Amino acid sequence: MAHDGADMPNSARLSNLIALADAALPEIGVVLAGATANLRARVDAKGKVSGAALEEHQFSAHALSWVATYVEALKQMRGWAGRIEAEGRFGEMEALILQIAFGEYLAQIAGGIPMSQGETARLSDLGSGWTPGDAARTLIASGNTPEARAALVALMRDNHGRATFGATGLDDELEMIRDQFRRFAEERVVPNAHGWHLRDELIPMEIITELAELGVFGLTIPEEFGGLGLSKASMVVVSEELSRGYIGVGSLGTRSEIAAELILCGGTPEQKAQWLPKLASGEILPTAVFTEPNTGSDLGSLRTRAVKAGEDWEVTGNKTWITHAARTHVMTLLARTDPATTDYRGLSMFLAEKTPGSAEAPFPTPGMSGGEIEVLGYRGMKEYELGFDGFKVKGENLLGGVEGQGFKQLMQTFESARIQTAARAIGVAQSALEVGMNYAEDRKQFGKALIEFPRVAGKLAMMAVEIMVARQLTYHSAWQKDHDKRCDLEAGMAKLLSARVAWAAADNALQIHGGNGFALEYQISRILCDARILNIFEGAAEIQAQVIARRLLD
Repeated sequence: MAHDGADMPNSARLSNLIALADAALPEIGVVLAGATANLRARVDAKGKVSGAALEEHQFSAHALSWVATYVEALKQMRGWAGRIEAEGRFGEMEALILQIAFGEYLAQIAGGIPMSQGETARLSDLGSGWTPGDAARTLIASGNTPEARAALVALMRDNHGRATFGATGLDDELEMIRDQFRRFAEERVVPNAHGWHLRDELIPMEIITELAELGVFGLTIPEEFGGLGLSKASMVVVSEELSRGYIGVGSLGTRSEIAAELILCGGTPEQKAQWLPKLASGEILPTAVFTEPNTGSDLGSLRTRAVKAGEDWEVTGNKTWITHAARTHVMTLLARTDPATTDYRGLSMFLAEKTPGSAEAPFPTPGMSGGEIEVLGYRGMKEYELGFDGFKVKGENLLGGVEGQGFKQLMQTFESARIQTAARAIGVAQSALEVGMNYAEDRKQFGKALIEFPRVAGKLAMMAVEIMVARQLTYHSAWQKDHDKRCDLEAGMAKLLSARVAWAAADNALQIHGGNGFALEYQISRILCDARILNIFEGAAEIQAQVIARRLLD
């Protein structure tokens, strides 16, 4: 292993580690296949998955999702190691990250995967078991050891100041983009983020203007519509680095990404020509208006209705948890246009124009009103409840010009939205790691720095390892999307794991701060609050696990 075998040349130890990983992966692939088959037999109804049976066996279904996520995550870690080895950048730090990741995740597959603080997914829940073979047993026994964690933290200290520990495996162009936005975050976001949070302020418009000038809002919009035409991988990197500065800043681009994706996938040529250049330049700011007070994740049961009024529409109903609603110019608004329906088939999407509000009059547009929802974190854009009473939408602003396509249009955007949410989670986790490490270096107890105590160092090591695992899973899902491959499964897995990693990193970093972490003046108190939302929005962890399980079983 990377921290043992002093008599073995370094290159040989690294080759041995990769060989062990290669031998372990087929084993857990077999475990996953068996667990999937067992659950499929439980929920089968004449060759199809029974929804009622799947709900009855929900815990097992979600356990399967976590096992599958771990298997895919380790596959992507092995792929990352291969890429950086080919580039000559697979060094001791990278080897330790790979070693600890395999040792820990294989041990959890065998013994139990934490789905949440009080829920553990075990193979026995799936009528399965696993006796690890020689390679997996070796990795479990000597992969994630105190010595390995100590060695990794020592290397992290030597490389202190790097926003990313270990080579990421990205190409030079993406690394240049990362450097650019890391500098922006360090100079313009990090010094101000905690003040914005404590004062519960909107992110200043000057920051939004600067982001627009950097091309954030048009990053993936095609050049023909005024965007930069870059990859989803580039959006992941940008979201990660901006969210490392402050999740609110990292999420500003998400609004435009969702709106642009909806228009690109479902809009008419005229709608694309009208809206995409303005979104790309930041001339208009969008917000997504989907969720209702009594629906949550059950979007198919939305009740807000849109009724034809001549050539136009009038919208009546209530929406909630609408991010950045007040000072935006256009809403991607989901409403029911067929009153005879009670499910997703009667929903339509609108590009609903509104007048940006001010602090004194947040919602000046006739036919709509709203109130702020006070929240623990994720504050920089604010959350609102909205009410619509005869709110007018132009007929030409029905997305795609055809009724009843709203839910389908929205589903087309979920892959990108979840990939980007995973990226935001990685950024928040990285912020927690860096803040926690700074504190552990500076804080002295019993005559030495906190980082010199094994359990403190161990927490930091596991943060770095899990961030890299989540990062590689997210990069893979973006790669799939960029190459026109179906990636709803991979995107869901990336979001599921990254959100858990962000919360664990923030919680552990606060623990390193001790009582000071509970004080509002310390950044980690904000990071903890920001991290908590990631397990909820863009599909709560339980919904995400259900969706993954359904895909695995179909």
